[in-house]
Amino acid sequence: MIRAIIPSDVSAVLDLIQGLANYEKEPDAVSNTVEKLHDDLFVHNYCDAFVAEKEGQIIGFALFYTSYSTWKGPCVYLEDLFVLPEERGTGAGSSLFDRVVQEAKKRGVARMDWQILDWNTPAIEFYKRKNAILDDEWLNGRLFFED
Repeated sequence: MIRAIIPSDVSAVLDLIQGLANYEKEPDAVSNTVEKLHDDLFVHNYCDAFVAEKEGQIIGFALFYTSYSTWKGPCVYLEDLFVLPEERGTGAGSSLFDRVVQEAKKRGVARMDWQILDWNTPAIEFYKRKNAILDDEWLNGRLFFED
């Protein structure tokens, strides 16, 4: 079942975020906390999320937010989509992705964007099956503002 995140889900989602960091070979990169993630989702409304639930357990999540294209206007940016390894192939990831697409269309945004690591072949193939355009022309830029 796919549903909107609720405050009591935040700890489980943060555990999944750590699982994603481990999968992406960055196990020490997560500095977020349950309290900060809670506030970012429910107090500041910086982002939104859906969770995949099976037998009362959260097995995956999709976290997204509104971005802006100067050419097109508001867009949805899918920051992360992650499903526990043992639950992949069950349709949970596809259902999460489809739910974010549905939400993006409901919001009337121009497009939805996300990133995929170039070595993550399963994710690349997943998005290709969703008829996504995978752009190899643009490079990512990033600045960090942590202490």
